[in-house]
Amino acid sequence: MPTHIEIPYTPRPLQASLHNKLTKHRWGVIVCHRRFGKTVMAVNHLLREAILCTKPSPRFSYLAPTYRQAKAVAWDYLKQFSSKIPNVKFHETELRADLPNGARINLLGAENPDSLRGIYLDGCIMDEVADMPESVFPEIIRPALSDRKGFAYFVGTPRGHNAFFDLYEQAEGTKEWFSVIYKASETKIVETDELEAAQAMMTEDQYNQEFECSWVANVPGSIYGKYLEEAMEDKRITKVPYDHSLKVDTYWDLGIGDSTAIWFAQNDGRAINVIDYYENRNEGLPHYVDVLQRKKYLYGDHIAPHDIEVRELGSGKSRREVAYDLGLDFRVAPKLPLEDGIHAAQMLIPRCWFDSERCKLGLDALRHYHRAYNERTRSFRNSPVHDFSSHAADAFRYLAVGLKERSNWNQPMPRAASSNYNPFTHTGEL
Repeated sequence: MPTHIEIPYTPRPLQASLHNKLTKHRWGVIVCHRRFGKTVMAVNHLLREAILCTKPSPRFSYLAPTYRQAKAVAWDYLKQFSSKIPNVKFHETELRADLPNGARINLLGAENPDSLRGIYLDGCIMDEVADMPESVFPEIIRPALSDRKGFAYFVGTPRGHNAFFDLYEQAEGTKEWFSVIYKASETKIVETDELEAAQAMMTEDQYNQEFECSWVANVPGSIYGKYLEEAMEDKRITKVPYDHSLKVDTYWDLGIGDSTAIWFAQNDGRAINVIDYYENRNEGLPHYVDVLQRKKYLYGDHIAPHDIEVRELGSGKSRREVAYDLGLDFRVAPKLPLEDGIHAAQMLIPRCWFDSERCKLGLDALRHYHRAYNERTRSFRNSPVHDFSSHAADAFRYLAVGLKERSNWNQPMPRAASSNYNPFTHTGEL
């Protein structure tokens, strides 16, 4: 094989930078807008790695959501850019290029994951990961890379919060991973007049997803989506450790036959560090008291909505009194109109740092919290949709309202209200 091979490929500046960065990382997540040139980049990166690989019988793959897509999108590129390599052989029926050093590049489809079992790989690029079954990488591709310690890069455009989003979140918080987002408004690859024409013909959500790489554009009417997207771009959704020198306040949305949601936050005077989230359903207050004890945080205030004061018909006690008997001394957040609370939460998010792992369930709920679209009026309704996301969203609203009007909280329960007082969570004066 010749010592010098020139591939007929001149990468754009962003592509050239991307190639250089990928060679330094085994794992990478590349989120890019339409017409970025990701398939050309992927094919040429595989080709370069295959040519330079010194292992015996190297194997590389380009994986698309379907075999048909792989052929339609990448096969012509593979033949075009490898055509200058002496003695290269193409196998049309298998979508495979055999290089003279013994390396092979295969184009594969992910629609039948079991058909991929048994292969080994020195490198793989998965294109449009958001459209693939979630099991493909952990169950098929990852094991195939193990014995050769091959690389894997995940490329695509967002499709909401799915496995591709999870990979991006993982990459953001891990040094060994490379991650990047390329938005059309920043790369300038697509000309301005073409972007304006596309914007005029697409809905705002469609445009933001396809050209601005928005993770929440597929949730029309999302209430907190754009604020959390900004938090992600600012690297404020990351690993947020528990600060043992600060007390942890908890903020609750209490359910009986419904879910109970709890946010755990520390206020360091400059930012709100949201370090944890817990949610469960069909459990009584003793269960949640046990959860708090097991987490072993140093607790400050526990804040609940005003309906904690409502007395139950059977016992004649309010849930606040029941909680107090269990050693959980609640304060009551101010009662504000729903929209005021939502606005307070929107204004709070830019001050928040979220732990990406412990708060994942709560963050997913906040991103999904949305208003329904009214087809008749062609507008979003005022009231948010009540679904699985409501509990986390309500608890977060109490966090925002509680911080905003802390001085107006109700006084804590007097000690005389219960003879079973347990001080494990109480830190204030009675």
